[in-house]
Amino acid sequence: MVTSNVNKAREVAASFAGVLEVEHVAIECPEFRHVDVGEIARGKAEYAYRVLARPLIVDDTGLFIDALKGFPGACAAYVHDTIGNAGILKLMEGVEDRSAHFETAIAFAREDGIRIFRGVLPGTIVAPRGEGGFGYDPIFSHGGQTLAQMPLAEKSLISHRARALEAFRTWIEREDAS
Repeated sequence: MVTSNVNKAREVAASFAGVLEVEHVAIECPEFRHVDVGEIARGKAEYAYRVLARPLIVDDTGLFIDALKGFPGACAAYVHDTIGNAGILKLMEGVEDRSAHFETAIAFAREDGIRIFRGVLPGTIVAPRGEGGFGYDPIFSHGGQTLAQMPLAEKSLISHRARALEAFRTWIEREDAS
């Protein structure tokens, strides 16, 4: 797992226990720009594979708000760093359609190419609630509670990253069986 986030690497390792051995490798990948998180993950995977020359996964995540025509999308981290949750809520003032979704793309690279696996978590933008999580978690609600209100174990089971990892796990288990 190529990431600078050790917690993300632990989450990935836990989800593949008994299936794959996951090692955390912290290399800085260039930040590719694209509207599609899958293409950003693909660019990171291509770079990391050139550096490491061994099978690896990378990911990228975006927050897509329907009323804002998908903004902040694949620039979610930058937008959070610049205007934060307060800025998003300011943009949403007076907006009735609060629907949004997170999307994570996992890119798996090895000598035969790169495959992309996606996970989507639908929800709504709400006033901040909860003490847990990070980033947009306090203002993103799924199933009646924000991601910041959910226990970490519950969030880890339903998250956009968990859904992308499950798609990858299903594929890799089929690959190993053939």
